[in-house]
Amino acid sequence: MSPLAAVIADTHIPRRARALPEGLLSYLERADLILHAGDLMDPSLLGELATYAPVRAVRGNLDPQEAKLPESLEFEFGGVRIAMIHDSGPNKGRRNRMRRRFPEARVVVFGHSHIPWLEDEEGLLLLNPGSPTDRRRQPEHTFALLSVEGGEARAEVLAL
Repeated sequence: MSPLAAVIADTHIPRRARALPEGLLSYLERADLILHAGDLMDPSLLGELATYAPVRAVRGNLDPQEAKLPESLEFEFGGVRIAMIHDSGPNKGRRNRMRRRFPEARVVVFGHSHIPWLEDEEGLLLLNPGSPTDRRRQPEHTFALLSVEGGEARAEVLAL
């Protein structure tokens, strides 16, 4: 079975929701890794997520300093180089900007906009899972799944 990461961002707990949505929990249970791309707001959410699987998280613009989260991360997952950052900047020029910032990454996970984004071109997969708790102007609450197999990455954005 190929390694699977559940990818979330912009949970804004407790401001936008009291807890993670029920529909997300079964995906967290089967994940080998949970990625949170910032704006969790309540650092205790990291402990809750860790009851499901190991967690990697970056600091969002609304996260408190005491959460002690890094601005960005780079790591290997199933033989694939993953990078994470909360705010990847505007759409225009994003791919080139992320390629310069994370030249070794095959996947860059980001958040901030609450707008799901999945684009796999030129050897770089850009993934924003949207938000499972604060859809803003999006039609649905969303999250993503990232799977790796044989050194290759695939992602899908799912609605809750």
